[in-house]
Amino acid sequence: QVQLVESGGGLVQAGGSLRLSCAASGRPSSAYYMGWFRQAPGKEREFVAAIIWSGTNTVYADSVKGRFTISRDNAKNTVYLQMNSLKPEDTAVYYCAATATRGVITGPSAYNSWGQGTQVTVSS
Repeated sequence: QVQLVESGGGLVQAGGSLRLSCAASGRPSSAYYMGWFRQAPGKEREFVAAIIWSGTNTVYADSVKGRFTISRDNAKNTVYLQMNSLKPEDTAVYYCAATATRGVITGPSAYNSWGQGTQVTVSS
């Protein structure tokens, strides 16, 4: 089991940037993909981005392509989400997640390890 701890959330004005971090401990080598999801009040948890733990493959939701960048530092067992050109509709709790699946990785049900979440608020 992988333990995940997110950090880096906060309040930012529209057009600003934030970088989220996700520190993995336990058995991070058991995770094949690391993903970021977000959940706004009253909405379902939605996929944001994912990165393969041992390579360079990345996947992004259409809503964040060109604005968000997912990356990882294997030496630090940490995954990052750089968020630029933030919009008020990006406001949500952002969750880091890990999965050993090599199939579809854009749905929350594919992930079996989750962090506690970090709040991102974008003001207009």
